Amino acid sequence: MPVKPDILKTTPAAKSRLFHVEEIELRFSNGVERTYERLANRGRGAVMIAAIDDEQNVLLIKEYAVGLEDYLITLPKGLIDPGEDAFEAANRELKEEAGFGAEQLTFIKEMTSAPNYMGHKITAVMAQGLFPCRLQGDEPEEMEVIRWPLSQLDELFLRDDFSEARAIAALFMVRELLQKTE
Repeated sequence: MPVKPDILKTTPAAKSRLFHVEEIELRFSNGVERTYERLANRGRGAVMIAAIDDEQNVLLIKEYAVGLEDYLITLPKGLIDPGEDAFEAANRELKEEAGFGAEQLTFIKEMTSAPNYMGHKITAVMAQGLFPCRLQGDEPEEMEVIRWPLSQLDELFLRDDFSEARAIAALFMVRELLQKTE
């Protein structure tokens, strides 16, 4: 097992309203020193919800993704607020973004994205026993909700407007979990 490098120094490099960039000076076990940059881990994490209705559809949302400057189809997701756990945040975000609450929430997996550059984690949750319930969220516009048959996930994965790797991974895991419980 490799020995983790020693962190010699952490220095703020840049800061915006949403992002904090840090420089991390490291010394590896072989004596080599390097400076890395990363988006600092802030907050309590985030949740992504694979909501499955009684007809075996997954609820997707269409939202504007500023990073790609386009509308994309994805799973509902959002930050975990102070005082919430992942399940409470998942149920709240589902109500805000898709207009449904869930009677049953199941932990799927905690995932990272680009861990060499970011410490951010997202918890994938499966929601079942859905019921209509809308909460006002912080989104600038109402999101379109799309019901997609679980039996047609392969077609969804091929769509150009469904490209978020975390959502794809979450749906693969949900499909496997549901197949095991049949």
